[in-house]
Amino acid sequence: RAFSVSKIGKTKKNVQRNLDKAQQKEYAPLVDRTEDIPPPVCVVVMGPPGCGKSSLIRSLVKLYTRQNLTEITGPITIVCNKKRRLTLFECTNDLSAMVDLAKIADLVLLMVDASYGFEMETFEFLNILQVHGFPKVMGVLTHLDKMKNNKALSKTKKALKHRFWTEIYQGAKMFYLSGMVNGKYLKNEIRNLSLFIQRTKFRPLVWRNSHPYVLVDRYEDLTPPALVQEDPAADRTVCLYGYVRGTHLKPDMRVHLIGAGDFNMREVGALQDPCPLPTTAEGEMKKSLSAKDQLLYAPFSNAGNVLIDQDAVYIDIGQVNYTRAEALDPLSAEARAARAAEEEEAGE
Repeated sequence: RAFSVSKIGKTKKNVQRNLDKAQQKEYAPLVDRTEDIPPPVCVVVMGPPGCGKSSLIRSLVKLYTRQNLTEITGPITIVCNKKRRLTLFECTNDLSAMVDLAKIADLVLLMVDASYGFEMETFEFLNILQVHGFPKVMGVLTHLDKMKNNKALSKTKKALKHRFWTEIYQGAKMFYLSGMVNGKYLKNEIRNLSLFIQRTKFRPLVWRNSHPYVLVDRYEDLTPPALVQEDPAADRTVCLYGYVRGTHLKPDMRVHLIGAGDFNMREVGALQDPCPLPTTAEGEMKKSLSAKDQLLYAPFSNAGNVLIDQDAVYIDIGQVNYTRAEALDPLSAEARAARAAEEEEAGE
């Protein structure tokens, strides 16, 4: 009896409790129809005005790519590790934008101003997420440095955490950003958040598995300028660029452009990946991520080597140092001018 159970009733309760917890975690398996090289994970940063959405995106971009973003417009794609890319998108307080981003978000960073509490926009967005499949949600508390003492800080953290768990589920992840240095959050807190982002596993949703969709990160207006000048309201020919998510796009499909209506696609083509995952010369996946592989692709934010304007595309080549022609020619500038004058007189 040295190795027997001392309390049979307590043991039965523990076994039953473990079985109940295991059953709660069971789910119907769904087939993940993504490719071998998946598209970037869409991370939506949502919160009321003044809660620090832009600062969080700048801090994440700085951590992953070591670059400073001065302007945040449109989707921002970055390489976070050797197997995953992220597309960061800031959600505005427009109801239409909330609905559109709730349909495509793989992960939602729900930002809350701890000095004020939950606001109406937060609950509206949570209700919209419930309608569209409810993706992964993580809470982020900001402005914690406004608390007067540690007792008020811990009390506020506990109250907001339990209120957040009521809306999501018990044990939902919540992160705390206590302060800022030079316009960015503290590095160790952002690193902790980034580790959870790049290691999170996502459950495939049925609707997205059966419908292809594209988050457009760049566009070009191919309409002839003369036609636009004659008739500003003329039909435009537009080329849209973006990663295809869900299933495959087919040329005969009708697509819905948000705010514009349904259209027929003329052509669908595969292009070179503007923000590829790091690979070796043989095309194999790298074992580690070097500084050269920390790529940033944000056309609308004027980041990287491509700048998108209303009617042009500018490529930043950088400063190039070269040798002037005067230094290569042994003759001086006066001698060359005199020789050029003699050649002109001889020609006359």
